[in-house]
Amino acid sequence: MKTITLLLILGLGVLFASAQESMEQKDEITTIFSKNKSNGGYGAINFSWTEIEQKSAFLVGARGSWIIDHSFAIGLGGCGFINNLDHHDWMDNAWNDSFDNSLAGGYGGIYLEPIIGPRLPVHLSFPVLIGAGGIARVANNDYWDNRWMYDNNHEDAFFIVEPAIELEFNMTRFMRMAGTLSYRFTSDITMENTDPEVLRGLSAGLIFKFGKF
Repeated sequence: MKTITLLLILGLGVLFASAQESMEQKDEITTIFSKNKSNGGYGAINFSWTEIEQKSAFLVGARGSWIIDHSFAIGLGGCGFINNLDHHDWMDNAWNDSFDNSLAGGYGGIYLEPIIGPRLPVHLSFPVLIGAGGIARVANNDYWDNRWMYDNNHEDAFFIVEPAIELEFNMTRFMRMAGTLSYRFTSDITMENTDPEVLRGLSAGLIFKFGKF
């Protein structure tokens, strides 16, 4: 009986020690260059819709990121946009349909992306873009061939910070699809007859990621 009791105590001791060692391994602080870290990367394309001056606009973008231990990505990317906008009301009132005005441009920069629960089939990520871009007026008509009104008042550069939330679906080991919602914070746009906050607003769209996650 004493032998059985002793064996049970020893067995429980081994199990306790094993469990404690396992917990210590899980709690161990890991670094970027730790041998047990798993790094990867991905390339992505995205398609988004937004409103600029109460008119629909379409954005197409791409980015590439390095993933650190499944849970944080850093990379570069950007997008371009274009929209038919009647943002020069005085011209529309004067010539009606003589001008077909659009605002076009693009922006890009660095992406910082925390990823929450990356091993789950459905999870969240919170990318933030920090960068710069440019915007200009585009008019598709013969009047602009003479350039009698085109000058620096119809183009501008800006800084942008665009935080987003992405609901990601692990489609395969090498592909993820996500619905994304973001907000553009920009510096004031200095263009003739254009709202300084013209680019600020929400965007919604889809993003497709391909790589090692």
